[in-house]
Amino acid sequence: MTDPGTIKNTVANKALISIDLGDFYPNENECAYIDVADYLFKGIILKENDFRAQISETDFSQYQDKFVGIYCSADAIIPMWVYMVLGAELSSFAKIVLFGKKAQFPLLFLHDNLAKIEPEEFEGKRIVIKGCGDKPTDEAAFTIVSSKLAKVARSIMYGEPCSTVPVFKRSAD
Repeated sequence: MTDPGTIKNTVANKALISIDLGDFYPNENECAYIDVADYLFKGIILKENDFRAQISETDFSQYQDKFVGIYCSADAIIPMWVYMVLGAELSSFAKIVLFGKKAQFPLLFLHDNLAKIEPEEFEGKRIVIKGCGDKPTDEAAFTIVSSKLAKVARSIMYGEPCSTVPVFKRSAD
């Protein structure tokens, strides 16, 4: 029999899996960035021959197993094929190659990692997706993870284990 003065921690006794989306960010040393502005002539135009010469001299193995973000910091018109050439060159080395604004890449890399979650690991589990973390997340990240896990989870909640908001609960069959 439990002592009436003892406080029972019911949260600690529940089998909850807590997921912090911040844990899915790649480490900074796993990320690399290519600024197309570095290939521009006088910082304003891209000369195809110069660009192709620079590409042929680049050691793309430096991007081995990296999350690579391609962007252009200059206000210049860049032909679409430039991004395709970079993507093709990086394809043998990088984990993923994305295009966007430099500030967007951490979230884009996060989304890519979340898309790789194996839902089977969470079959029949009760899951709490942490609402507050050390790293910023966006609505897309929460949408990605909940849509993947709702296929297999017993329940999904949002917040902290001590205070959650129900998101999804599988009906008892």
